[in-house]
Amino acid sequence: QVQLVESGGGEVQAGGSLRLSCAASGRTFSTYFMGWFRQAAGKEREFVAGINWSGSSTYYADSVKGRFTISRDNAKNTVYLQMGSLNAEDTAVYYCARRSRSAPYDGSGYGRRAEYDYWGQGTQVTVSS
Repeated sequence: QVQLVESGGGEVQAGGSLRLSCAASGRTFSTYFMGWFRQAAGKEREFVAGINWSGSSTYYADSVKGRFTISRDNAKNTVYLQMGSLNAEDTAVYYCARRSRSAPYDGSGYGRRAEYDYWGQGTQVTVSS
């Protein structure tokens, strides 16, 4: 059974930065595409960023491009989300997730929730103005 545990959330002022971490159990972490999603109150969970198994390719939602950076350390079974220039619209619960091997890698995108088979419990990020 795979476990994903997020950490690093908290309250930050607008314009500030936070780094989220997601620690994964299991010996096959380095072979999976990983993603970060977020869910604001009253809204659907949305894709934020994704990273391929080696870290050589990354993908971002337009709303965070240029402000957020996803990375991974396979030796530590951990994926990170560095968030900068935060604003109130970034307030949400942030989740990391493992993308299923059966999901297509055909350039059609990596933001479909149904293609992720394991999820963490989430970490709250609150941006105050």
